[in-house]
Amino acid sequence: MTTLVTGSAGFIGFHTAVRLLNDGHAVVGFDNHNPYYDPALKDARVRILKQFPGYTHIVGDLADKAALDAVFAAHKPERVIHLAAQAGVRYSVENPEVYVSSNLVGFANMLECCRAAKVEHLVYASTSSVFGANALMPFTESQGAAHQMSLYAATKKSNEVMAHSYSHLFGLPTTGLRFFTVYGPWGRPDMALFKFTKAILAGEPIDVFNRGQMTRDFTYVDDIVEGIVRIAAKPAEADPAWRADVANPDPSASGIAPYRIFNIGGGAPVPLMDYIHTLENCLGRNAELNLLPMQPGDVPATAADTSALKAAVGYAPSTPVSVGVARFVEWYRDYFGV
Repeated sequence: MTTLVTGSAGFIGFHTAVRLLNDGHAVVGFDNHNPYYDPALKDARVRILKQFPGYTHIVGDLADKAALDAVFAAHKPERVIHLAAQAGVRYSVENPEVYVSSNLVGFANMLECCRAAKVEHLVYASTSSVFGANALMPFTESQGAAHQMSLYAATKKSNEVMAHSYSHLFGLPTTGLRFFTVYGPWGRPDMALFKFTKAILAGEPIDVFNRGQMTRDFTYVDDIVEGIVRIAAKPAEADPAWRADVANPDPSASGIAPYRIFNIGGGAPVPLMDYIHTLENCLGRNAELNLLPMQPGDVPATAADTSALKAAVGYAPSTPVSVGVARFVEWYRDYFGV
């Protein structure tokens, strides 16, 4: 089984590729190594991946259709786990054009390649941010998600809509996974845990938005990867129970296309201040808090209902925040020698 993992030099992509390689799969990694954060971290992840004989790494851009065509022609992947994207809610406010190129043009190119290659399953990263202004929690996939609060979220919602059209028109099985605040070793430097750890160890204040009145469904990366691997092995199918003749047809499934959307989260939302206190305990240091107002495009709380994914593949996240944060701190100290 050959699986194409895009974003393989990134946080979740790296962990997913390692898991597949350990499971005996051949993995083709595709990543553009962009400078959104320090490429040295991406390079370090790829050095680990290249130690596996079943791994092939390709540097390329999703917006370059010819480069993607060449990957599919040369390696003929049977499954695609598409995790490459321009991430970040706040960055999208200042750099919208990057999101259009990577998340819209790049996703359209990926759909076209998967259609032409007749891949057995395309699994792609969506985000909990698509729920936007929704306030009814926990978020369920059957809820509408029509009021995104950032361009990043809007591009990911667009991916879901685009995927359904290809699933319907061409019979391409697609599954979108709405990630909820993933954290863990080898994480992204722009994410809260990484930034907090760096600042606390340097004796600098940490920026805490909405004055700490936030809650997140933090999800440890190994739990995320377990869900990705399980769902990738189960191609989406049309749902015979789906109804189009009702006021609000379920947006997470389809009766006319092999299409699914799932939440994938930790299932145990944690107040941000509790998360910070856990980190302080792991570091043995107290944080100096710089309390700030809510950032544009952000939301005060997220909470995932993951019962649909559990029913589909037995998804059951098992890593408490206390354990996950401790593992991140151990990795951070080792990687940076602090």
